[in-house]
Amino acid sequence: MMTSLKPLAALAPAAMLAACATTADGPGGPGSGPGTCDADAASAYVGQKATGQIGTRILQDTGARQLRWGPPGAAFTMDFRQGRVNVMYDEAMTITDVTCG
Repeated sequence: MMTSLKPLAALAPAAMLAACATTADGPGGPGSGPGTCDADAASAYVGQKATGQIGTRILQDTGARQLRWGPPGAAFTMDFRQGRVNVMYDEAMTITDVTCG
């Protein structure tokens, strides 16, 4: 028995738009609530060794909810998450950049 995919095709555009929606995190709107990353707060870690302890401190200092390590040559998804901090490091395990998203 073959079913028609037309009803599903009609829902696809709505699903794509919903994936792009943002919500307000706090009184100031998007990006102002708890769990929003502030990369400037972790700029002092650039040049230090990438360790689990440093990662924990970066999470605390930036206010992010999630940490993503960026080893040399790694490929990343381009999805933006305001509650995620990205910590890039080189072959010597030295932190080269701290960004949000």
